[in-house]
Amino acid sequence: MSTEITAESGVLTDHVVDKLEQLILEGHYRPGEKLREQSLAEELGVSRGPLREAIRTLEGRRLLERTPRSGVQVIGLSEDDLEKILITREALEGMAARYAAENMTVSEVNALKQTVAMLDAGHEGTTAAVFTGGADNDFHRLIAQGCRNRWLANILVKDVYSLLRLYRLQAARRPDVADSLDEHRAIIERIHARDGEGAEAAMRAHLRNARERILKLVKVRAPQ
Repeated sequence: MSTEITAESGVLTDHVVDKLEQLILEGHYRPGEKLREQSLAEELGVSRGPLREAIRTLEGRRLLERTPRSGVQVIGLSEDDLEKILITREALEGMAARYAAENMTVSEVNALKQTVAMLDAGHEGTTAAVFTGGADNDFHRLIAQGCRNRWLANILVKDVYSLLRLYRLQAARRPDVADSLDEHRAIIERIHARDGEGAEAAMRAHLRNARERILKLVKVRAPQ
């Protein structure tokens, strides 16, 4: 009986985590906004127990932070924070690409090719695609998952990508989709060739270029 109750409680907490994370990433709660447990529990339709567990989980994912006398609030990231996250992303995804070249199956590499074909057909790529969804998001996640290092994949998917999505730049189109597609193809070519060093170098070059585009966009959109 107690095991069933614990399992049900865990499922409820996971549901609250997913819902609260979605609300944060969709901008329902803004960076720096304080979250009050009572009103939050009422809005989500849950008791404070599962809510507090969910808050602790999202604190671990760096989406929420607790400060003395202020309670819990959505993390507020500065431009400097964004740049550091993007630099970290370059290092981690470079490592993931190296491992992916060693471990991805033929079908997984074909799935990568399909994501690039989708981008090429629809030109749906945006500077912020990894923050939202679509083929570019799938491309990076597939490599993270295909690296066969669950610790590295979890850091990228659950931490880094979630933090980047806080910037919600999905409305901004980029004029250099073709360049990005070429960079994607270069990464796939090295992974397909089982060239770990080359795959890491190609991924790092791609993400350095992406970082420059994103930071330039943030500066343009920053309030004067």
